[in-house]
Amino acid sequence: MRVRITYDCDVLVIGGGIVGLSTAYAITRAAPGTRVTVLEKEPGPARHQTGRNSGVIHSGIYYRPGSLKARYAVRGAAEMVKFCAEYGIPHAVTGKLIVATDRAELPRLHALVQRGRENGIPVRELGASQIAEYEPEVRGLAAIHVGTTGICDFVAVARQLAHGSGAEIRYGTRVVRVDRRPERGVAVLTAAGDVVRGRVLVNCAGLQCDEIARLSGDDPDMRIVPFRGEYYELARPELVRGLVYPVPDPAFPFLGVHLTRGIDGGVHVGPNAVPALAREGYGWGTVRPRELGTTLAWPGSWQIARRHWRYGAGELRRSLSKRAFTEAVGRLLPGVSESDLVPTAAGVRAQAVLRDGTLVDDFLIREGARTVHVLNAPSPAATASLPIGREVARRALTAL
Repeated sequence: MRVRITYDCDVLVIGGGIVGLSTAYAITRAAPGTRVTVLEKEPGPARHQTGRNSGVIHSGIYYRPGSLKARYAVRGAAEMVKFCAEYGIPHAVTGKLIVATDRAELPRLHALVQRGRENGIPVRELGASQIAEYEPEVRGLAAIHVGTTGICDFVAVARQLAHGSGAEIRYGTRVVRVDRRPERGVAVLTAAGDVVRGRVLVNCAGLQCDEIARLSGDDPDMRIVPFRGEYYELARPELVRGLVYPVPDPAFPFLGVHLTRGIDGGVHVGPNAVPALAREGYGWGTVRPRELGTTLAWPGSWQIARRHWRYGAGELRRSLSKRAFTEAVGRLLPGVSESDLVPTAAGVRAQAVLRDGTLVDDFLIREGARTVHVLNAPSPAATASLPIGREVARRALTAL
């Protein structure tokens, strides 16, 4: 006798950040009539990585040509500007400067010029005296201007994606168990005791994505190691006209302390990158022993510490010392003082780390039986969310 199953939806998406909502949006656009349910544990959308970043629409200049990050960021930046314009979401294409303040950074700056051109991004090289054309208060030996960088309100984008998707979105719904049966589908149990059944599960859980993958029975062979990014706001926003970045270290997926004039006119300064003591550890006072234990039990965490302790020590110093943080900013903006920096909300980056300590550099999407897992989607995922959503949707619909 064959048991008839009543499904609540065709595709069940866990995670109501911008990637999960873009996926729901893309599914219903590609296959009208497909029933999509999104489960989000917070009372509203975009409460973590999406809503706690600096709001930058990245150009794609940093990313290895041919990588998902490069392709999706370049394409996604143009699409994001168009999406914001279509739905009246606050945005601006401002351009940005990447500034070398030390001679050792000049070869890396020139390499970025080449990478930008390989990725099809217009780049203008500037000498020291030309920097003032864009940013009168910024000092450096050389810089490049990237014209396609912009800013927007990603939380408003997420809300519009939620509205436009036509999906059923259940906020305040935390998943505690997943029963995945390849011949039937998936059923999830929520903290409230409800059971939700779907034919395919899409995991866009961000900071919790590895946990959801393991609950579903798929071994992701990576762990999320959370890094907190601490920000200040500039008390004298007139010091900065637009966006100013240092030359990044190619050994790390972090862009360094930068200056970002947001859509509200304020200037954010940061972030640094320090280990968080919880998946959602937005301050040193938030410690979750089980989550911290999971991080410490992963061999890759110790490999990171062993290889990169000097870099980590510098980041930790800037976290604990406002003077040290001000000194880092002062390399780009000599006129800044400690009193100019006002603490503001921090973010946490969901960084996937392999067993050998490799920091996963590209977006990482993996599939199982009736599952699609987005396992590494930190910055520039908000910028790239529309093409990421289409790719995840394609895989989910194929699994149907």
